[in-house]
Amino acid sequence: MISMPPDVNDLHAYVDHQLNEADRRLVETWLATNPQMAAQVRTWQQDAQHLRAALGGAMQQPANPDLDPGMIRHRLKRQSRRHLASVAVLLIAVSVGGLSGWQAREMSLAGSIPPMTDAMQAYRMFAQQGILPADYKVADDGDVQGWLDHYFTRANRLPDLSPSGFKPVSGRLLSTDQGPAAMVMYENPQGSKISFYIRPPGPRNNLLPRGSRSDGELQAQYWSGAGYNYAMVSEARSPATQVIKQTLQF
Repeated sequence: MISMPPDVNDLHAYVDHQLNEADRRLVETWLATNPQMAAQVRTWQQDAQHLRAALGGAMQQPANPDLDPGMIRHRLKRQSRRHLASVAVLLIAVSVGGLSGWQAREMSLAGSIPPMTDAMQAYRMFAQQGILPADYKVADDGDVQGWLDHYFTRANRLPDLSPSGFKPVSGRLLSTDQGPAAMVMYENPQGSKISFYIRPPGPRNNLLPRGSRSDGELQAQYWSGAGYNYAMVSEARSPATQVIKQTLQF
């Protein structure tokens, strides 16, 4: 039987349908009296559903239990070998790209696709949920710009957020329908996070005007330059949002 109140592992097991009936009812009863955590669990459930749909559409094959988000997390918790983590990173990268395409198909019925949807989804997966380890850690050599330049030639330089206390700490390679993408994570001493996201504009060279939009609890500032699209994402109610606006002069 799970402990009460449930810890984060118990909640993820609930999201992934890994609890028995008795434990599931205990968690649901506890969530009914904790609306803030219930909202977070609903977000995890939505992300898991999107991830399964994205992987299913991307792979075009029958459901594979090895691709289930719960199974991926379970293997990462129990095994620390780097090659398994790399495989999981690849699966999530595919899902971000597949999710972009999946959302495009769903949203085409309602009109244009909101800009940099994949940047916000990447922030949820990696900054908020911390599903997988980074591909690159700044502590390894400190040259995050050099790491990024290896994959994106002549792109805009990383914004300098150090005057506001934010420093790059990690990087992750991702995938979109249009080609490779990457996210660099900034963090300040208080643990607030900002992501810098870069992606290609696509075959139609769909460069973005400078703009801003919110999606649920997140805020994104986006722009284009040097042949790429960019976004910086943070939690909307965090002071980090103002840091982004001041740095980018939005």
